[in-house]
Amino acid sequence: VVAVIVYIIASKGIKWTLKIAKKTMERHGVDTGVIQFLTAIIKYALYLVLIMTILGVFGVATTSIVAAVGSAGVAVGLALQGSLANLAGGVLILLLKPFVVGDYIIQGGNEGTVYEISIFYTKLKTGDNKVIVVPNGVLSNNTLVNVSHMDRRRVDIVVGIGYEADIKTAKEIMYQLAQKDESRLPEEDAIVYVDNLGASSVDIGVRLWVNAADYWTVKWRLTESIKYAMDENHISIPYQQIDVQIKQ
Repeated sequence: VVAVIVYIIASKGIKWTLKIAKKTMERHGVDTGVIQFLTAIIKYALYLVLIMTILGVFGVATTSIVAAVGSAGVAVGLALQGSLANLAGGVLILLLKPFVVGDYIIQGGNEGTVYEISIFYTKLKTGDNKVIVVPNGVLSNNTLVNVSHMDRRRVDIVVGIGYEADIKTAKEIMYQLAQKDESRLPEEDAIVYVDNLGASSVDIGVRLWVNAADYWTVKWRLTESIKYAMDENHISIPYQQIDVQIKQ
């Protein structure tokens, strides 16, 4: 009965403590990922203390349990090398901050918006609302791309035109469209250039700077506008063709 009473009271106390700790960290502007990580650590530590207390109520010598756990620590550590690496990776992520909650990152074949950094794993939400769970050890020990870390991004679009088309006209069309785009940062002029002389096309590129949040909207809108403008000015955009010869 005493053990049950202790558990009920302590459980409510732990929930209250976690709520107070979370509100305190939020009030002091602590990063969301750090709050999630520290809240989990505090929760597990308090429940461990609760378990030891209940065992003490039953007359179990907790000192002997601690000694047994300590002696088994090496074996457990060897068995949980991957988990310990993920735990260390989570600490490194929170200290070095290669990304924070809300950033869009790319790591290997995984990409998405970070919405939770836990003790062992980081959860990403993809554009089509799927969840990717990536071990912290992988994120802390491998190269990753933080797409949304900077406030500005450069939009690069390359369009191939036929060799018979007028390069100056095509460059002027692309420059005017980029320069007039409503999301272009006014302090940065658009740049148009001949990128490559390909096997079947002259590749012309255009660059302009936008706010990071507008990147995909501008890229899609400008690509479509360039296609319509090229058609109106009778500038061909070559596409791959296959000639089939039938011998009889």
